[in-house]
Amino acid sequence: MKLIPDADSARFREEARTWLEENVPREPRPSGGEALKEFDQEWQRRQFAGGWAGIDWDVEYGGRGLSLLEQVVWYEELVRAGAPRESVFAVAFGHAGPTLIMRGNEQQKEFYLPRILRGETPWSQGFSEPGSGSDLASLSTRAVVDGDELVVTGSKIWTSYGEYGDYGEVLVRTNPEAQKHKGITWLIMPMHLPGIDIRPIRSIDGFPHNCEVFYDEVRVPLANVVDRVDNGWSVAMSTLSAERGPGFLDHRLSYIRAVDDLIEVARDNGRLRDPAIADRLAQARAATAALRSMAYYQVTSTTKGAQPGPETTAIRTFFVQVQQEVARLALDIVDTAVLEWSHTTREWLADFSATIAGGTIDIQRNVIGERVMGLPR
Repeated sequence: MKLIPDADSARFREEARTWLEENVPREPRPSGGEALKEFDQEWQRRQFAGGWAGIDWDVEYGGRGLSLLEQVVWYEELVRAGAPRESVFAVAFGHAGPTLIMRGNEQQKEFYLPRILRGETPWSQGFSEPGSGSDLASLSTRAVVDGDELVVTGSKIWTSYGEYGDYGEVLVRTNPEAQKHKGITWLIMPMHLPGIDIRPIRSIDGFPHNCEVFYDEVRVPLANVVDRVDNGWSVAMSTLSAERGPGFLDHRLSYIRAVDDLIEVARDNGRLRDPAIADRLAQARAATAALRSMAYYQVTSTTKGAQPGPETTAIRTFFVQVQQEVARLALDIVDTAVLEWSHTTREWLADFSATIAGGTIDIQRNVIGERVMGLPR
């Protein structure tokens, strides 16, 4: 599939641009607490009311069912308009919703999907554990069937948006005797049940991106199992395949705008006259252009329900490297202004985790070496 603009996509771009110019929040996003959740919910409700929620979801699930080209245009315009790039709905739209569409039953789709679209229920992601990070299949949080319920005991860490999620996508081990990729179940976890203890982890940038979550004999209905008990690894692969789609495009494309903004800052404060800075900006601009091409390739090669391929790992590895390089370059361009707390400082601090989150960079390189280059383990 090729992304070739035509007259219809040009009209659609104008429609999207006009709506975004009139509706993108201009006030700063709060740094945490209930105010942050309310800000993100209001922005999501505004998109829903305007007909822009779930643009890639089929109409039967309440989405807009836009073509791939229209989805790409939308995310390009989101970046151009300076729309909020982060949201407590990131897991709901990036993981949980697509997973339910692909693998959930009709009752689950009917109940959970509209609440996501309307901005009512953020989700968190409960995959990683203290002893199971990059090796996700080694997770040990237990769930025992008791009548029509699962009783969950264990803990998770680096639970994205755990402080804000009303529901969580949680992987639990339901058959400890099976091979480690077997006997895992994908569970919809209501995050306000008795026995759940959520402890926010405040990162070096001052924001609680993640949480520790402890489960002490938490009773969850078997009706909350997605697909079936013990088949959660397959469901989790469907979850991760959603990262190949357009829903994460704005993160990739935002770095082109970030570098263009840095060029203007360097021009205004005189740093562009430094040949070393000018050279690094040129390299960053080339890298972000390459990243855009990779992102477009990734979304055009995606098919519904397809498992993530090794090219996904290569693109993600390149992306996080660009992410950190641009953050470091921004510090050098603003020079002594970095001593004051600002968006630039926060981004640099936050991006230290980029090569750890979602599997360390070393694990990703091993995957590339073994599955792409055919190197021995």
